[in-house]
Amino acid sequence: MTCAQSCSALSGHVIFPGHMKAKPHFHLGQLVCTPGILAAFSLLEITELLCRHISHDWGDLCQSDKKMNDAALTSGDRILSCYKCSHGRRVYIITEAVNEASGQRDYTTILLPSEY
Repeated sequence: MTCAQSCSALSGHVIFPGHMKAKPHFHLGQLVCTPGILAAFSLLEITELLCRHISHDWGDLCQSDKKMNDAALTSGDRILSCYKCSHGRRVYIITEAVNEASGQRDYTTILLPSEY
């Protein structure tokens, strides 16, 4: 199963183990996971990180970067989250800026910093 298949429910309300619900604040577009992410994290861990991202939890960013993400919700600019996971690895989640032609965000990529 791919990252996109496992997370296809993220277009609406998201429900994952523990019955936590998250309502997306923005459209994710197509989900892309890098090979490093798929090797290092379970699909449950990936889903939990995506739920944080779409719930306006930007993770381990400085205040100015968090404010830029908040502004990007209305301006359509790129959104970046960074999470430090329990086993010490950092993960970036990047949702691309709105495509002017489609009016939608086309991609969200989940990657390790070394894959940026």
